Amino acid sequence: MFAKILEAFYVKVLVNIILKQSTTVVYIEVHSKKGAINSAHAEFDTLEPNEKMLDFIEQYTRESPYYYIALLDISSLQGALPTCSKAKLPEYYDLSSCDYKCYDGKWTYYTATSEIMEIQKRFEEPGIDFIFSPFVILAKFFEDKIAGSLALYVLVCDRYISLAIFEEGALRFAEHLEMEEGFNTEDILENEEIEEEENAFDLDMEDGIDLESLDVDDEASELEEFGDIEDLDSLEEIEEFDESKDLEEELLESEDSLEDAAEESFNNDYQRFSFIQTAVDHYYKDDRYESNFLENIYIADAIGVSKDLKKYLEEEMFLNVYIRHIEIDAELCELTREELGLV
Repeated sequence: MFAKILEAFYVKVLVNIILKQSTTVVYIEVHSKKGAINSAHAEFDTLEPNEKMLDFIEQYTRESPYYYIALLDISSLQGALPTCSKAKLPEYYDLSSCDYKCYDGKWTYYTATSEIMEIQKRFEEPGIDFIFSPFVILAKFFEDKIAGSLALYVLVCDRYISLAIFEEGALRFAEHLEMEEGFNTEDILENEEIEEEENAFDLDMEDGIDLESLDVDDEASELEEFGDIEDLDSLEEIEEFDESKDLEEELLESEDSLEDAAEESFNNDYQRFSFIQTAVDHYYKDDRYESNFLENIYIADAIGVSKDLKKYLEEEMFLNVYIRHIEIDAELCELTREELGLV
C-alpha cells in the first residue's frame, strides 16, 4: 500500500529501443498521473549501447525510480504459431529451447532462449524490462482488420519482415525473415530474361525465318543518313565543354548517388517480394496449416517502401495491396503503456 502511495509522487519514464540496420532509435515518454507530459527522440550510429546513448537515456531515467526499458525483438529465431494448446504446439515447432507466450488465448509467439539471453547481455546497461515481438506489433496495428476475412499482414522493417495470415482473428500462418546483405536482383532478372529469350528463340525456330521480309536497302539508307552527321566544328567548342567539366562531374556524382540509392531500394524491395512469395508458397503447400486462397495483403510500412514492391505483389501474385505507414517507436511505446496499465 505504501509503495503505491509513494509511486504516485513520481513520474514514470518509458524508454523504447528499436534496432535498425546500422543505427539505434531511442524514443522516450515521461508520464504523470494525468498522462504523457514529455517525450524525446534520438537516433545513434551504433547497434550497441554506447556512452552517448546511455547519457541520453539517463537524462530522463534519473528523474524517477520508476523507469521501464522496452526493446523490439530483432532475433532471427522467432515466430508465431496458430495455437496456444501445449499439446498441439509441438506439431508446428519444437519450443523446448524457446521462450514463448500465448496471445489473447488464440495463438503463440516465441523466440529462442539463447537469443533473449544475448539481448539481455548486450543491453545489461541500461537493462531491459520488456522485449516485445514484432508479431504483437503487427496484430495490434491491424486490430481493425484481422477480425475480418482471410488476409496476409506484413510488418516491413529495415532488418527483417514479419508476416502473418489472419482470418476472423485467428492466426493461420506466420514467418519471420531477416534481410540478406548484398542481395542483388541482377542474376535473378538475367536468368529470367535468358529463359524468355530461349523460349522466344524456340518459337522462332519452329515458325522459321522469312528471309524475304528483311529489307536490306532500308538498313543501308539509314547508315548513309547516320554518316551525314557533321563532326564538331572546332577545338574551341571542345575547350568550352571542358570549362564546365567540374559542374558536370558534380551533377554526375549526384546522379550516381541517386542511382545507387534507387538500386538499393529496388534490390531490397525485390528481396521482400521474394520472401513474401516464398512464404505464401509454404502456406499453400504445408498440410499443417489451413490454407485458403489469399486475395488481400496489408503492409505496415516502417521504412518507406518503393512502389515497386506494390507492383510486384499486384502483377506477380495478383494480390490487392494496402499500405499503411507505421511509427514503430510509437507502437512499441503503446505496448509498454498497456503493460504498465497506463492506457
